[in-house]
Amino acid sequence: MNLQRNAGAALMHRPQSAMLNVATAIILTTAMAWAVMPVHAATGPQKPVAPVAARTAVSTEVVASGLEHPWGLAFLPGGRFLVTERPGRLRVVEPDGRLSPPLAGLPPIAAGGQGGLLDVATDADFERNRRVYFCFSEPDAQGAGTNSTALARATLSPDEKALKDVQVIFSQKPKVRSNAHFGCRIAQDGQGGLFLTLGDRFQRKDDAQTLDNHLGKIVHVRTEGGAAPGNPAPAGALPEIWSWGHRNVQGAALGPDGHLWVNEHGPQGGDEINVVQAGRNYGWPVITYGENYGGGKIGEGTAKAGMEQPLHYWVPSIAPSGMAFLTSDRYGAAWKGSLFVGSLRFARLHRLQFDASGRVVRDEYLLDKAGSRIRDVRQGPDGWIYLLTDSPDGQLLRLKP
Repeated sequence: MNLQRNAGAALMHRPQSAMLNVATAIILTTAMAWAVMPVHAATGPQKPVAPVAARTAVSTEVVASGLEHPWGLAFLPGGRFLVTERPGRLRVVEPDGRLSPPLAGLPPIAAGGQGGLLDVATDADFERNRRVYFCFSEPDAQGAGTNSTALARATLSPDEKALKDVQVIFSQKPKVRSNAHFGCRIAQDGQGGLFLTLGDRFQRKDDAQTLDNHLGKIVHVRTEGGAAPGNPAPAGALPEIWSWGHRNVQGAALGPDGHLWVNEHGPQGGDEINVVQAGRNYGWPVITYGENYGGGKIGEGTAKAGMEQPLHYWVPSIAPSGMAFLTSDRYGAAWKGSLFVGSLRFARLHRLQFDASGRVVRDEYLLDKAGSRIRDVRQGPDGWIYLLTDSPDGQLLRLKP
């Protein structure tokens, strides 16, 4: 995604393309409309609305195909795209669907299982600085067979054939022997910092409740590395930690209300949407609406003092993936402000609609007959929703009304 800054900073940026300026105006207008929406802080969510089939039919247009397990999508000027492939490749996609050769310059990547080259984002000031951020599963430098999630920044070369000046600005601690639960979604905070989601690495779930490690956390860092200003910094906590008690966050977006919104995988049931605030504990694995695979209780129940409740949850799990807010008018006024969430399990796209208090009042799914696992969801500078499908022959799709 293109990392738009907040309203004040956006107005100070030098002009970009006309399309990007229009997109920014749309985002700012919607943000002002959402300013009155409170952050959800209920002591317990109402029973979530059940997903239903959408009343409105949509279709998809294939922009590109031949991508091997594409994972992350970002936008370049001129209607072009940056797409990651999980095995460890980054490509430029032309508007007509042509794929570039893999870009040179990526660091070593521990590709395997759920790991590899995962999310990617372009800086809000990309046309001036050509800066790109990406996250990946980083192997242990000593060859010990362990790995962790890492975040890097780089400069895209003028000929768009390579990444230059690659610098790892954050590396999850500790590295562990696992090929699961990397998290690895990037969102910009609107003030020059980056959020990065970090999974619990599956077999280390209890570490999500301790603050001397980065497992099961969301971190908040500066673009040059180091903890971002304003982090909560509880006693004994690693300085990058923003929130904790997460299982495996695979969708993240800065909402029109200016807050970080995420989705995360529950175990068997209990996938969640959370509006994440600094210094809050989101409960995993002490509280959850899910259960062990095959059945059996996890933790202490569904609520506990000092632990946050989700805004919304799913039972059974949908295996949520990328997500994006719709701020454009491309799909009509009724859909504007909706949150779109990909489903890996059911191979469909969910649209969440909110009431004035910020509660989810409708959860409808689209594309349920398409049969493609949706890995990423983004709104482009042109206002259209774009999707990546997760398969050995994955596609970049444009959602059409």
